[in-house]
Amino acid sequence: MKTIVVLAISIVLVSVLSCHPIVMTVPSMPADLQMVQPNPSLPEELSAFFGKWQGFSGNQEFFLIVEKIGKEEASLCSWRTGGSRRGSSGWHRVKAEVIKDRGKYKLWFVGRGREGTSELTLKGERLDWSRPRSLSVVLTRVP
Repeated sequence: MKTIVVLAISIVLVSVLSCHPIVMTVPSMPADLQMVQPNPSLPEELSAFFGKWQGFSGNQEFFLIVEKIGKEEASLCSWRTGGSRRGSSGWHRVKAEVIKDRGKYKLWFVGRGREGTSELTLKGERLDWSRPRSLSVVLTRVP
């Protein structure tokens, strides 16, 4: 019986130790990064987008900064790596439109090249980044 228990524990330990953990590589911040605190008059649900976020999907790492947010527009800075497309790594700036859909605020923007439109939606402590028919990443807030 002891042999079976030791064997079972050994198998579990080897399995756990051989797994490759997902390690986020936080890139250096852009030199021209300008974080602007949201106006206190903004609804809390909208100002909650502000800040730094990170996530992982497939073989890609994502880092998103909402530098500035207002009632109608937000300034975003995004970084990703690990994609299949050449030149997809690195920081990119984009302006997002603030929309309200069914009572929830969302940030909507058009990506680079053939990426199409993207949408950011807050869901509790997560930020969902989605693009029709291609991308779905759950981002979490980072300091």
